[in-house]
Amino acid sequence: MGTGMSTRTSTVYAIANQKGGVGKTTTAVNVAACIAEAGHATLLVDIDPQANATVGLGLDKTGRPSIYDVLCGDVAAADAIRPSAIGGLSVLAAHPDLAGANVELPRSPGSETRLQEALADVRDDYAHVLLDCPPSLGPLTVNALVAADRVIVPVQTEYFALEGLAGLLDTLALVQRTLNPRLTVAGMLLTMHDGRTRLARDVEEEVRRHFPRLVFDTVIPRNVRVGEAPSYGRPVIHHDPTCPGADAYFALAAEVAGRG
Repeated sequence: MGTGMSTRTSTVYAIANQKGGVGKTTTAVNVAACIAEAGHATLLVDIDPQANATVGLGLDKTGRPSIYDVLCGDVAAADAIRPSAIGGLSVLAAHPDLAGANVELPRSPGSETRLQEALADVRDDYAHVLLDCPPSLGPLTVNALVAADRVIVPVQTEYFALEGLAGLLDTLALVQRTLNPRLTVAGMLLTMHDGRTRLARDVEEEVRRHFPRLVFDTVIPRNVRVGEAPSYGRPVIHHDPTCPGADAYFALAAEVAGRG
């Protein structure tokens, strides 16, 4: 397509935090599903070798071609995109071979822009593109940050919530300075929140105090339905549309859209 930045019609979000188990994939899958449900063409790109977003949408993580083949330059992104069971939601699926990309990518000069270049021809076919990142600040996450316009940072409301956030923000600032000046933080998202515990309330207060303008109003509750939905290969908004987790992700999707 080759459209200039000023005429971009799409927004690319990276869902990133180098801590594992904070709700990155759950957030990527459910926000993508909510946006698609609202009638906007959406692409979910799974760049985590664990392929949880791929499986969580009922797709085969051993299928080919995958995002690995795209990053290697063997296949165009358009030829690797698969439909999901959700109308309007397409997927660029992960594959276990992606683990090798962490070693292979740094060997080739300019590899940080591989994903950005791969998505250039397809991103404007979608209103929103969501990138589900691995739990590390390695080459795959850096590729996502270079390709993204905005970053959503899930933060679990637990004792060590703020630990590691400084490292992530340093990495974001470095990418912004050297590779992607348009990158901004869309917001920090409090996840797995149990409002009955004093700890969760204290952590929420602390995160909001540290980052007053960055934290989304929406808080994702700890919810059994959210946890079990991936084993059925579907987002929680389809697994149990009336549960508190589904309500929260619909609210978050509206808030993300509102922040632009």
